[in-house]
Amino acid sequence: MKTVAVIGGGSWGTALSIVLAKAGHSVKLWVFEKELVAEINQNRRNSLYMAEFSIPRGIEASNYLECCLREAEIVLTVVPSHHCRSVFGLMLPYLKRGMIFVSATKGLENQTLQRMSEVIHSVLPSDFSPRIAVISGPSFAKEVARGDPTALVAASEDRDVAELVQREFSGPSLRLYTNCDVAGVEFGGAVKNVIALAAGVCAGLGYGSNSMAALITRGLAEMTRLALACGGKRETLAGLTGLGDLVLTCTGGLSRNRHVGFQLGQGQKLAEIVKNMRMVAEGIMTTRATLQLARKHQVEMPITEQMDYVLHQDKNPLEAIRDLMDRRLRDE
Repeated sequence: MKTVAVIGGGSWGTALSIVLAKAGHSVKLWVFEKELVAEINQNRRNSLYMAEFSIPRGIEASNYLECCLREAEIVLTVVPSHHCRSVFGLMLPYLKRGMIFVSATKGLENQTLQRMSEVIHSVLPSDFSPRIAVISGPSFAKEVARGDPTALVAASEDRDVAELVQREFSGPSLRLYTNCDVAGVEFGGAVKNVIALAAGVCAGLGYGSNSMAALITRGLAEMTRLALACGGKRETLAGLTGLGDLVLTCTGGLSRNRHVGFQLGQGQKLAEIVKNMRMVAEGIMTTRATLQLARKHQVEMPITEQMDYVLHQDKNPLEAIRDLMDRRLRDE
């Protein structure tokens, strides 16, 4: 069994901590909100993000990174993509050679357009030789915490690292597959959130199954084109971290990105929607970064482009749908 530092006490970080603790690992959970530390350690609850689940005794929460990282063998980061760089900067004095770094964040950094594994590489010293993996796949936090059978992917350029994460994270309710295509896995996890926003818009406008099937299929085509242009593999996008995660977030009622899109389709403004949400919908920020990356690589992504107009230029969702339908006719 390993000592695992889970950096981020939101719903996904808490859910993964529960699964890891039940598997016998010692889990040190870094929580940003100070008021949650005592509640988790004493009452075994996370009322802000995962109130309906009991926190196992194998999890110890702290607001101090040093306490969480002191004995950690695996460092699992579950923070919003726009905080990844700053959190790693804060962790840097307490990190040791030999640690395994695992990112469970699905997003892109807006300023640099980097994937999370690239952000981690860029923050750690060049002589550190970090061993980095990412985990991704179709997974709602509440269902993982509840123990529903779930399949994820552990991806790393180092097969030994991917297999180590696979062994340590797999259990009765969580099955991990390995993959060496880190870029494909991360692009699938990030860009599916953009398509899920569009799926929510369609639902909010009252469109039915025809529209949803078309959106998911053409959204997968966009995701695949971008991943291929950035070094990913087509087969990765046809798997759990591409198609699997896309279907989940576009159709599942627990999807935060779909929820945001639904509210937009219903006529609400983005600022109003975000104000009423405690948890982050990664697709909001990822849309702009995805579009910039697509333009950099000259990749056509019309759904992403229209979502950027809706999110950041206040375009009417109906007009966005109409513009997608009126595009030049072409072969599939």
